[in-house]
This record gives sequence, C-alpha cells and structure tokens, in this order.
Amino acid sequence: MPRILIAGFQHETNTFAPSLADWRAFQSGEAFPAYARGDAMQQAMTGVNAPIGGFIDAARQRGWTLVPSAWGGATPSSYVTTDAFERIAGDIVADARAALAHGLDAVYLDLHGAAVAQHADDAEGELLARVRAVVGPHRPIVASLDLHANVTHRMLELADALVSYRTYPHIDMAATGELAAQLLARRLALGRREPMACRRLPFLIPLNAQSTWMPPAQAHYDTLVELDRRHGTVLSFCMGFPAADFAECAPMVWGHGEQAEAAVRALFEAVAEPTQWTLDVLSARDAVAQALALATQSDKPVVIADTQDNPGAGGDSNTTGMLRALLAQDAGRRLPGQVALGMLFDPVAAERAHAVGVGATVDLALGTAVPTFTGQPSDPPVNARCTVVALSDGRCVLKGAMMTGMTLKLGKSACLDVDGVRVAVVSGKAQLLDREMLRMVGVHAEAMRIIVCKSSNHFRADFTPIASRVLVAKAAGPMAVDPADLPWTKLPADIRRRP
Repeated sequence: MPRILIAGFQHETNTFAPSLADWRAFQSGEAFPAYARGDAMQQAMTGVNAPIGGFIDAARQRGWTLVPSAWGGATPSSYVTTDAFERIAGDIVADARAALAHGLDAVYLDLHGAAVAQHADDAEGELLARVRAVVGPHRPIVASLDLHANVTHRMLELADALVSYRTYPHIDMAATGELAAQLLARRLALGRREPMACRRLPFLIPLNAQSTWMPPAQAHYDTLVELDRRHGTVLSFCMGFPAADFAECAPMVWGHGEQAEAAVRALFEAVAEPTQWTLDVLSARDAVAQALALATQSDKPVVIADTQDNPGAGGDSNTTGMLRALLAQDAGRRLPGQVALGMLFDPVAAERAHAVGVGATVDLALGTAVPTFTGQPSDPPVNARCTVVALSDGRCVLKGAMMTGMTLKLGKSACLDVDGVRVAVVSGKAQLLDREMLRMVGVHAEAMRIIVCKSSNHFRADFTPIASRVLVAKAAGPMAVDPADLPWTKLPADIRRRP
C-alpha cells in the first residue's frame, strides 16, 4: 500500500491588517487547533470537518499508510512572520526527508493558499518548492486549498494536483480532503500527471459577494459540479482573498483531467462576467435602523455582519463601530436583553468581569481603536457601566455545519449588559460563526431580535436558518468590504480592484 506523508499549513493573510501571525499565533489553539506534529497531529485532526480530516478518512478507506508530519493554523491576520514560517516549513521538510528513508510514495498538504510571509509573498508556493526539492520531480504532491486561495502559477506547476472548497461558508472542508485523495488515487493509478488548464479572472471579487448561499456564486458551483460530471474533470474556482498585496492576488479557475481545457473554458466564461459580483452594504447606522424596523415584523432575529472587523479576514474583532450604532439608537432599551453582539476580543474586560463576578456592575472601556486601511483609526473604546450577566472559561465545542466538532479555547469570556445590549467578550480571537459561541456565555441566539456578528460570511451556515433577514454593515475596521478602498502597491494594473 502507498505510504503518504500528510501535513498542513493554514493562514489567510491580510497584508493591510494590524497584527502579525507569529509563532505564538500558531501555538495558541484559539480558533484553530494548536500546532501539532507526528501522531499527535493525526489524532487531533481525525474526525473533524477539516481537509486533512477528510483526507485521513479517505486514505484509511483505501488502505493507505499515513506518515503524519506537522499541521499549523492561525487566525487570519497580517503577514506570517519569517520565524513562524521557517519553523513550520522546516518541520515539514525535515519529516519528508526522514520519510524517504523508509519509503515514500506521495505527499498530501492541507493548505490555505492565501498565506503571505514576511519574506515570501507566495508562501504556499515556497513551501511546495521546498517539499518538491526533497521528494524529487516524479513523486506526487497533491494539496487541498481554501476557496479564498490566491492560486499562483508556481503552486499549479509544483503540485501534481490542487483542489479547493466549493462552499462559502466552508461546510465542505472534509469533503475537499476526500477530493484530494481522489485526485491522488487518479495520479497514482495513471503514473503521470493529468492534463491541467487554468484561467485567472482580471478583477477582484469582494468577500461579501462570494457567498455560495446566494447568487451568483451558488449557481456557478452547481455548474462546476455539472461540468465535472460531463467532462470527467476535477474543477476548482477560487474566488480569492482580496486583501493580500502581491502580484497574483486574483480569482482563478483551474481543473485536472483529459478534458480540462474545455471544462475550464466553460466555467471561466460563466464566472468572468463582472456585473454579477455586486455588493449590497449598509452603513453601521443604517444597518441598525433597518434591523430595528424589521425586528417589529418577525420573532426571528435580524443578523448583521460587522464585516470590516471580521477576525476571519484579518481584523482583531475589537472595533466598536457597530456597538456605538446600537447604543446611539437605543437598540438595547427598545429591545432589552434581545440584542447581542459578538465576539468582542477584549481580554482586559473579560478579566475584570471574572474578577467582580456575575451580577456585579463594572465600569469598562470596551474595545480598541485600531489602524485601518483608510489611514484613520477605528472608533474609540466605549466607556460604559456594564453588568456581568454570565461568565465562561471560553471552551466551546462547535455544533454548526461549518466546523462541527471543533473545540475553541477562547480564554476567560463573559456576557456584559451595556444598556440592554448583550456583548459577548472573549480573550481569544475568533469570528462569530456558530451559535454555540454565544451560548457559552448564556446568550441564546434564537431568543434574540438583533444579532451583530463579527464575521463576513461564515456566520451564515449556522445563523441563516434562524434569521428573518441578514444585513451587511460597513463600520470602520481593518478589512475593507470593497477591495478598491485598499492602498494596493503590488497588484498589477491589469487586475481591476473591483469587478
């Protein structure tokens, strides 16, 4: 049976964001599993909705022997530090070299595809190059990618096959690992690479226009599946992460198979029409006003995405623009105890809440003013008298469709009542993508009338089923809802900043 080295490196880099991804970020185990190596890594990643989890299951079904290396992931932020990248890449390369001595037939890598290191704009391409240098030109390397990968030509050249998620929110992560195993099985059986074709779109697609829960992306991925059925290909369409300032930041369509060229051409023609990728975004003030009006028409909550402070896209989950908009319009007084905001990253506030205990009141400066892409800081902290409603150790097992079974460790956490608004405060960064994250601090999403999620799209997987309406708000923060607002320096002139 084939012996397959498995490893992973996951980071989505917003080069305009304020905080670096250092080695501690990969070790923390907050919103991602903590860095692990060898058998401990394989045990931690087995049975979870992650690409490597899906690959492990598929490999076992095929009887393959797995050689576990390292897996490291960190919350999206600015550049991966040179130190962090070299530690992770060094471990994976060393393990690949050691595996060769005992026989190695192939390599599988669980990659994000939008990582930028301080010393390597194309971080995944650099990692693939180092692994390729060790295993040689003929030993297969297959990798899975996030739907937001900025796929480079170097990545496509170095890997025998690449395949990406087909959903956003990403509910098919394990399924993508299974697709990677399928591609590897095809490559091993054929004894050579399958033909590959690729085409890059000439414009950036805003994150909030990319959701596969609605048009146009929903129909395009249905088309992708149909084209695969018709042509025997494995196609991918990465809409890209439009906040990484390097030369190949742009969406990519590619595919593997004997009829890859025809299938890629058909999919490209469908997705490359620019006017379909439009945005519907409200100011913070207008989003709250509309939510208050809608809340009188339904018992189900109105969900507002605080997209420009999304910690899943480089924000620090600590800005106060949406909280200020709620307070300015007396949302908590008009709907007492039925308005929630999360997750606010504020370790100091969480610590103070734990010190005074449930039921106590405490004066706090909530949130942080952070640098933004506009050159101006975000809104200042909110000075408020807060009542501690609930406390938690921040340990949370997710139950929603996206990261089912994943355990978050967000440190000391609390629910604070601020003029009737329930603010979920945490000591670790993680976007609000699962109702269990609110439940751990005593907030039941189903009983709310307005919920503000510091997220762009991932929240839709668990919140849309209970929502009467979903709105997208533009409050000051590090992650631009419109890529054209960013101060690009490396993006080529032939890649348009908006569709």
